Amino acid sequence: MSKPLTIADLKTMARRRVPKMFFDYADSGAWTEGTYRANEDDFFKIKLRQRVLVDMTNRSLATTMVGQAAAMPVALAPTGMTGMQHADGEMLAAQAAEEFGVPFTLSTMSICSIEDVRSVTTKPFWFQLYVLKDRGFIERLIGRAKQAGCSALVVTADLQILGQRHKDIRNGLSAPPKWTLNSALQLATRPQWCLEMLRTKRRGFGNIVGHASNVSDLSSLGAWTAEQFDPRLSWDDIRWIKDLWGGKLIIKGILDEEDARAAADTGADAIIVSNHGGRQLDGAPSSISMLPKIVEAVGDRIEVHFDGGIRSGQDVLKAVALGAKGTYIGRPFLYGLGAMGKPGVTAALEIIRKEMDISMALCGKRDIQTCGHDIIADVKF
Repeated sequence: MSKPLTIADLKTMARRRVPKMFFDYADSGAWTEGTYRANEDDFFKIKLRQRVLVDMTNRSLATTMVGQAAAMPVALAPTGMTGMQHADGEMLAAQAAEEFGVPFTLSTMSICSIEDVRSVTTKPFWFQLYVLKDRGFIERLIGRAKQAGCSALVVTADLQILGQRHKDIRNGLSAPPKWTLNSALQLATRPQWCLEMLRTKRRGFGNIVGHASNVSDLSSLGAWTAEQFDPRLSWDDIRWIKDLWGGKLIIKGILDEEDARAAADTGADAIIVSNHGGRQLDGAPSSISMLPKIVEAVGDRIEVHFDGGIRSGQDVLKAVALGAKGTYIGRPFLYGLGAMGKPGVTAALEIIRKEMDISMALCGKRDIQTCGHDIIADVKF
């Protein structure tokens, strides 16, 4: 394929380069994948208002997210096993985000560790926290994020129990891959990916192995992880984390107005309207359909961010128009990373930037911070 023009182009390229088990991990939802599809499809139900004969010069997409400057209202979302889309994936994505001028969020379940990412960046990045039963490990993990200079902590609230993704089970997903006939066939057809993975030492979960109690290698990781997601997680834990962290706190996974009000009561700096990319509760509403309701409920009390279904700059523009202060892209940057490595992440960001800039201009606006509901022609959820 020649130069990718859309996120869909990057997706096609990534599918050809990344082993099926890891491409499917990024490109899947829970059960029927109905909510995963709705996240994308519901953006098409929002129509933009075209305006003409207005001054479209000197446009700006610059904004802030929890007080941090961003070249556009986009951050790279925390995504597990990013380093299995491309060798050293989290490190490459963090570098691309820093150079572009947008926040990068490292997942607890990353392949590259907090320290790995810190070693190749010069500016603070964000860290996403899964709250596990081993609170001592959580305290140490937060301490490591502080030591690395992370400027915001993103607490994921919607993974107390792991949703079932049929593709992962059928593919026998693991990191690194277990040697089965199925995995061997997948790897044999992706020689370039294999060569790059052989050149790196980062093939496990860098934030956990060697840091969690009794987890010294990948063989002991599986049992530990299966026992660690905490179904008792509560708002009291959020307050404990806030006090322990002491910095900017963002709560990810809010999809209900009542939960949004409870999140605002904790004193957090922002919430992310998200259904975990359709990977948890299949049958839940799309993120974009809930965004206006949550903005109306708490938008005057807490910064509202958005995640789920963004595949273009127009999608970002629509989310901003409906009240999001910032947005997160997960799959778009993963497709870019899988397709081309670091240049692919930059390509994904550039595609979104260009689409957002042109669409904003054709809606008669020059500054993303002035884009509100007045650029929406119609919404039919």
